[in-house]
Amino acid sequence: MLNRVWLVFFIIALCAIGLQLLTGHVEVLSAAVAALFASAKLAAEIALGLVGVLSLWMGLMRLGEKAGVVSAIAFVFEPLLRRLMPEVPKGHPAFGSMTMNLTANVFGLDNAATPLGLKAMQDLQSLNPVKTVATNAQILFLVLNTSSVTLVPVSVFLYRAQQGAAAPADIFLPILLATSASTLAGLLTVALVQRISLFNTVVLGYGALMLSGLVASVFYLLSLSARAVGSVSTVLGNGVLLALVFSFVLVAAMRKVAIYDEFIEGAKDGFAQSIQLIPYLLAMLLAIGLLRASGALDYLLQLIAAGVRILGFDTRFVDALPTALMKPFSGSGARAMMLETMEHHGVDSFAGRLAAIFQGSTETTFYVLAVYFGSVGIRHGRHALACGLTADFAGISAAIGVCYWFYG
Repeated sequence: MLNRVWLVFFIIALCAIGLQLLTGHVEVLSAAVAALFASAKLAAEIALGLVGVLSLWMGLMRLGEKAGVVSAIAFVFEPLLRRLMPEVPKGHPAFGSMTMNLTANVFGLDNAATPLGLKAMQDLQSLNPVKTVATNAQILFLVLNTSSVTLVPVSVFLYRAQQGAAAPADIFLPILLATSASTLAGLLTVALVQRISLFNTVVLGYGALMLSGLVASVFYLLSLSARAVGSVSTVLGNGVLLALVFSFVLVAAMRKVAIYDEFIEGAKDGFAQSIQLIPYLLAMLLAIGLLRASGALDYLLQLIAAGVRILGFDTRFVDALPTALMKPFSGSGARAMMLETMEHHGVDSFAGRLAAIFQGSTETTFYVLAVYFGSVGIRHGRHALACGLTADFAGISAAIGVCYWFYG
């Protein structure tokens, strides 16, 4: 799958460069060459940037496992995850690391979520009979990770505040609805492909509990001011993170674990894993860089706009589409598109709000695919990409619908 996707990216970029040259835009050649070397530099920067944080969390997770804290956390969601991932045996460490990763995503703790996700992927890889081919459990975890609900996307609120939004957090509920649609679509798609039964008492019971908690959280957060929402999210997220860190160290010490030595051993694994990521990151970033520099995304946007006009539909959402189209490929690129849309159309315009909703409700699927599978040497992702992009499409569609509902 990834071999074909990579080739398609290069073919599309080549066709777009050809079209640019035919229209006299010879500067595309310089842009494409610059993208090649910029991709190599960025891959190294991202991987080296992960060295410290990945070493930190791999070391702490080793302490948490030795202390038994991770298994205690896993106990809460293991019954649900076992129904969704029947090939993972009861009591396996993967349940703990997956639970912690998904929790970090809910609180928007990006610095913790990625290392915890890589640890979960490593744990699942230990059960993989064919090390270069993704298992069903790895695919489901990756799709849940790329589409997971973020309760309070504080970074998006901050960008809106910087651009002078009247109420920076007024897009909170639209983002939550859109990202919930993305998660549900991802789960249903994987369940359909892998023939996972979702209609049993355990899955439905957990679903009802999580939905109740989500609704209660929404009502509470909607009663707060924009500043208070950001403050509650920051305090809660950082509090949970610090509580985990101290519990890992202190409980491990109480159980007579050699805490310093075990932390060092775990950190060594994190260092090796971050360096291993470079080739996989480079391959994906290279293709994405050429796709962007060639102008292929601009051509796609023009085609969509033309099609919408021919059908006679409202075209206001097209102005925000650059953010949605860029997000599966590049988080920083999508952020730049969002800010550009806000600046050009106004932060509180329809397009400005929709761009922010796209940014807060969709994920960088290709980047996550490269990082998570690359960290364990998987080359054949099977249906992971198709399911991840389906979740992205559902999130984008839901974001457009919700934006018209709230602001149309």
